[in-house]
Amino acid sequence: MILLVLFSTLFVCELLYFRLADRWRVVDKPNVRSSHSTETVRGGGIVFPLAGSLGFFLYGYGSHLFLAGLVLIAAVSFLDDVRPLPNKIRLGVHLLALLFLFAQWNLFQQYPLLVLPALIFCAGIINAWNFMDGINGITGGYSLVVLTGLAFVNHFRSPFVGPNIITVFIISLLVFNFFNFRTKARCFAGDVGSISMAFVVVYLLGSLILATGDLAAICFVAVYGVDSVLTIIHRLLLKENIFQAHRKHLYQLLANERKVPHLWVSLLYMGIQAGIIVGYFFLVNQGTLVIGTYVCFVCAALAMVYAAVKSKWHHLQKFPHKYEIS
Repeated sequence: MILLVLFSTLFVCELLYFRLADRWRVVDKPNVRSSHSTETVRGGGIVFPLAGSLGFFLYGYGSHLFLAGLVLIAAVSFLDDVRPLPNKIRLGVHLLALLFLFAQWNLFQQYPLLVLPALIFCAGIINAWNFMDGINGITGGYSLVVLTGLAFVNHFRSPFVGPNIITVFIISLLVFNFFNFRTKARCFAGDVGSISMAFVVVYLLGSLILATGDLAAICFVAVYGVDSVLTIIHRLLLKENIFQAHRKHLYQLLANERKVPHLWVSLLYMGIQAGIIVGYFFLVNQGTLVIGTYVCFVCAALAMVYAAVKSKWHHLQKFPHKYEIS
C-alpha cells in the first residue's frame, strides 16, 4: 500500500513539475548536437531525489549522509538545468556530495587509502551517466536494469543496504520511464535526473563492493563504462576538448547517423547489460578467478564491438560508393 501511495505521489509531482517547467521555460531546445527535434521539458528526473527524500521519511533508513549528498548534488544540477552554472561551482558541489557519501561509508576512518581511488571511480560513473543521457529511454531504462540487478543481489545473495532503499528508486524510475520511454518523450531527465541517479548507483554499487569485497560488481555498469571510456579515448586521439558536448558515443552514432530508433538503441543497451548481470549471478559463486575472468571477457567483448561498429561507420563515410545500391 505504501509503495502504491509513493508511486501515485511521484506521478502527481511529475505532472505538477511539467506545468512549472513549461511556465519557467525549463526545456531542451534542439541544436546541432541534439538527438531530438522538438522542444521537450528538461529536468523530469527531479523525481529521483524527491523519491529519496520521501523514502527517507517513510522508512527512516539510516543513510542520512547519502541523502544529504543526493539532495545537494540534485539541487545544483537542477539549478544548472534552469540556468548554466560555472564549472567550478558544479564540480565543487559534486566533490562535497561525494565526501558526504564517503562519510556514510566510513571510508575516511576504515579505508583511508581508498579515498582517492573511490573519488576517481565515483566521479567516473557520475560523468558516464551524464554523458550517456542523450536519447529517449536510455537513462531511465538502463538505470532500471542496474537497480533491479542490485535489488536481486541485496535480496537473494548479500544484503548491503536496507531493503526499501532500492525499491523506492525503482518506483521513481517507473514513473520517469512512463513519460520518457516513448517515441516522443514528454520529458528528459536533465542533469538533475542523470547526475542524481548516477549518485544513487554509486552509493549502491559502492556499498555492495565494501560489504562483499567483490570488485567484479563493476560489471553492473560495464556497458556505460566501456562506451564512455572508449569515447573519451577516441576524442583524445582526435585532439578534441573532451569537456565539450559532442555526438561520438556509440549510442549517438546508432541513433543519429545510423537512424536506429531511439527506443531500440535503449533496449539494446538495456538487454546487453541485463545479460551481463545474469552472467554475474551464475558465476559469482564460482570463485575469484572465474568471476574475474568473466568481467575481463565482458569488457574486452564490449570494447571489440565498440571498435568494430565505429570502424565500419568511418569506413562507410570514407568510401560511401562501396555501399551504394546500383
